[in-house]
Amino acid sequence: MRNIHMVIVYPDFLEESKHDRSMPGNYSEGIASISAVLKAAGYAVSLVHLTYMPEREEFLARVRGLNPDVIGFSVRTTAMPFLREMALWLDEALPDIPVVCGGYHPTLVPEEVLAAKGVDIVCIGEGEYPLRDYCDALRDGTARTDIESLYFKREDGSVVKNPVRPMIENLDELPFPDLDIFDFKALRTGRIQTAMVMVSRGCLFSCTYCGNSQFRNVYPNKKGYARFRSPENALEVVRRILKKDPDIRFLEFRDAIFNMYEDWFYAFMELYQEHIHLPFNCNLRFDLMDEKMTKKLADAGCYMIDIGLESGDAEMRTKYLHRNMKDEHMVQVAKWLRENKITTCTYNIVGLPHETLALALKTVKLNARIKSDKVIANIFYPYPMTRLHEIAQEAGFIDPAVDPNDKVQLRQPQFSRDDVLYISYRFHKLMRKYRAIFANGDAKAEARLDRKVLKKSHPRALIWRWDAFKDGLLRKTKRAVAKYAPKLYLFLRNKRFHSVKES
Repeated sequence: MRNIHMVIVYPDFLEESKHDRSMPGNYSEGIASISAVLKAAGYAVSLVHLTYMPEREEFLARVRGLNPDVIGFSVRTTAMPFLREMALWLDEALPDIPVVCGGYHPTLVPEEVLAAKGVDIVCIGEGEYPLRDYCDALRDGTARTDIESLYFKREDGSVVKNPVRPMIENLDELPFPDLDIFDFKALRTGRIQTAMVMVSRGCLFSCTYCGNSQFRNVYPNKKGYARFRSPENALEVVRRILKKDPDIRFLEFRDAIFNMYEDWFYAFMELYQEHIHLPFNCNLRFDLMDEKMTKKLADAGCYMIDIGLESGDAEMRTKYLHRNMKDEHMVQVAKWLRENKITTCTYNIVGLPHETLALALKTVKLNARIKSDKVIANIFYPYPMTRLHEIAQEAGFIDPAVDPNDKVQLRQPQFSRDDVLYISYRFHKLMRKYRAIFANGDAKAEARLDRKVLKKSHPRALIWRWDAFKDGLLRKTKRAVAKYAPKLYLFLRNKRFHSVKES
């Protein structure tokens, strides 16, 4: 028997920033959990946290220097081009070291990932115990290919497909995440005295643009897909993170929907309010919110919420997104949040299948009605195996000739690429204009602005390019302040937090 060392490679960057070596990285609860399980079983684990695309020799030197017995990749859909390149390098330089891939994309399209040269194994779903069993086999010198949740590529290119093991229903049975594997101070959040926390897995809902409904379906026990650690166990996760970095002043709960289970929510909020005393933000869902819940969030220290609005058109939300939310309830929830001094950040999607510029403008206007403090206007990405990907494909909106790194993946005759980029980049400015119009109750001004935005002669292509240039400068400035003047960044953040609470 031999000791086993697993090296996990985490490509934590986007195509647009792959050459930017100043970008900070992000925490991954999944990687920290896998590391905790493997270390508990006696194995060594190291992380190669890539925040930019390295050159071939630089990458190989980092991996070789760790002397791995197995190399794992955490892979999202947009990281597939990087995986293919790095797996090829490993196949050429370290052909005897097995490469295993896990994450959202390998779970959804395992055979596509296995087709990449240099990839030997794919993990479907949760990776903690499949990878532990695989390391056991390596340690014992057995060439097992019957491990549940793992697909193995044979030398002839055929694939051994094993059944997926049941997911872990009781998250309290897992060891606490391995916080030592990440350099917290160097993370995006760590530089500004913030910690990212996740105490749940999965989601109850089946929004068509999200992979959760497909992830749920891979498990034999899919009914228990949406799970939280117990309130007490979740509190201990927070305590361990704060012990790891005593300088933390803010927390980010990155769970899919923090208010998914009402009983859990109130029990955890009571414990948090009693023991932690730090401001936090979290992801919520409009149709699960009421006035009582909003008040409890404020009492526990919530200073900002992230919440999915997605589309301002009711038919688009129900027919294509499966989000049965009412405009008026969203407006009311936003009012409760304002009354409780909680900043609202809405997530929106533009460029949806069958959307038009006029429908996307309705999303801008609903944000203006609810008086969003911050808006994020994401451009729709057709993630494989999702229902909205199927809808786009059935309509002929997916062109295989489109560059996979193009910000706009769909080609829709009724909603041009330039118009999608225009509404995405101009979203916030337009929202502010409509918000001022609505405050004055000026229906004629609203109609004038509608006509201006929608008219064919409006120079939307020129406008979005100028906005993109300015947005790029702003992002670089914010990153520079966070990196080189973190005290100033924190001062401004604290000032905003206290001004909101005292207003």
